[in-house]
Amino acid sequence: MSQTGTAETLAKQAAKEAGKRGFAPTVLDMAAVTAVQLAQHSNLLVITSTYGDGEPPDNAKALHSELSTFSSQLSTLRYSICALGDTNYTLFCQCGKDFDLRLEKLGATRIAPRADCELDYETAFAAWLDTALTALGSAATHSSLPEPEEKPAYSKQNPYPAPVLAVRNLNAPGSAKEVNHVEFSLEGSGLVYEVGDALGVVPRNCPELVSAIITALGCDGEEAVSTPVGELPLRTALLQHYDLGKPPRDLITLSHLTEAHHVIDVLLNSDVKFSPATFITTLKKLQPRLYSISSSPKAHAGQVHLTVGAVRYDLHGRPRKGVCSTFLAERALAHGTAGVFIHSNKAFRPPTSGDTPMIMVGPGTGIAPFRAFLHERAATGAKGKNWLFFGDQKANTDFLYREELAALQSSGILTRLDLAFSRDQKEKIYVQHRMLETAAELYAWLEAGGYFYVCGDASRMAKDVDAALHKVVETAGKKSPEEAAAYVQSLKTAKRYQRDVY
Repeated sequence: MSQTGTAETLAKQAAKEAGKRGFAPTVLDMAAVTAVQLAQHSNLLVITSTYGDGEPPDNAKALHSELSTFSSQLSTLRYSICALGDTNYTLFCQCGKDFDLRLEKLGATRIAPRADCELDYETAFAAWLDTALTALGSAATHSSLPEPEEKPAYSKQNPYPAPVLAVRNLNAPGSAKEVNHVEFSLEGSGLVYEVGDALGVVPRNCPELVSAIITALGCDGEEAVSTPVGELPLRTALLQHYDLGKPPRDLITLSHLTEAHHVIDVLLNSDVKFSPATFITTLKKLQPRLYSISSSPKAHAGQVHLTVGAVRYDLHGRPRKGVCSTFLAERALAHGTAGVFIHSNKAFRPPTSGDTPMIMVGPGTGIAPFRAFLHERAATGAKGKNWLFFGDQKANTDFLYREELAALQSSGILTRLDLAFSRDQKEKIYVQHRMLETAAELYAWLEAGGYFYVCGDASRMAKDVDAALHKVVETAGKKSPEEAAAYVQSLKTAKRYQRDVY
């Protein structure tokens, strides 16, 4: 399945299509499936994402691990895999590849080739699903025509041009970071969201970068080029429709280079001269970016808020910018609108009961969904205790939403706030250190039925927090490492340990 809900959405689409073709499909969460249970099925379609450093998503970890040591044969199982990934990562679609190879080794029959889908997955997914279902064969001689479905007016395929209401820097002068609070209006759009969801934002490329690329091509930008939306001037196409980040393989190959960081580096370092028409055909579509929503629809009706860190750095003597983060920081307000859509994330939700305690670990921009959770609890009058671990570099410059959090503490919504500012003292202190310092109370909250949430960086922070959680359970719960691991796994199984990591 998936870390952000995309695979779950596609699994439901696959089940719907299978039903139209006469099958009686069942959608299963990998967290609820064992290898032994797989052996009892005859037809299996697996849709899974990869996150972090080639890792399976949280709900697939147990099955992924079990299959690696499973010894029984799955010779009666017919299967196909759809892997979701991002070619910007070295281990592209690794989880899907792992499942594919392991099922084959265990004797299962691959009935259709694995599809490795990039961020723009719709076409590849549809082709894979049709091939896989055709290979499985129709289970019925006929089926009635499906009822026409009511599609939302606005979606990833048709984003809503949301008015940009505000862009406000949350850092004080002197900070090494730039985190912006961004507000959009959803009035009249029909778009609805829940806390825990993400917002897809369609960015525009930096005009200075586009000008540099046009200059490197030796063009004036008015040349007509063919695009998926029709013929456009080169400048317009580059500003709005194409990814100018990591160079695609086709561009690298044609340029006779071995590697390059960005598309501009290819043009500046290659002796090959590209025509606008040829150059455009090598580029990938500019993809929307997903950001954790930092507002509650109950507290901010008709609006949606984001908390976005602007990415900026220098490389090879040239300033580099995060495409969407700096579009929002520098140009979105002046542009007036930005294309947006709601990306549901049902795997990251507050407890159903407002009485249930919540422990939230969200350093840096990871605070985003927890601002939403806290505002939601305030708006609904929930009585459950709330504990937030927040951290960043310096208290004076990087204490995001300081006044809001103080007000939430004063009103009794935020029961406890533990802070970790890494650069305010000689030794660096992070949120996981604060967890270990408060191990006894943290464990008591878990024993009282508390939910544990993490949001932020997957590669380092989330791993360190996970290790700290195991240590907390081990020390405060007086358990062996194996017993602590089983305890944490039981939290995951009960959906009481949820992560929104990237």
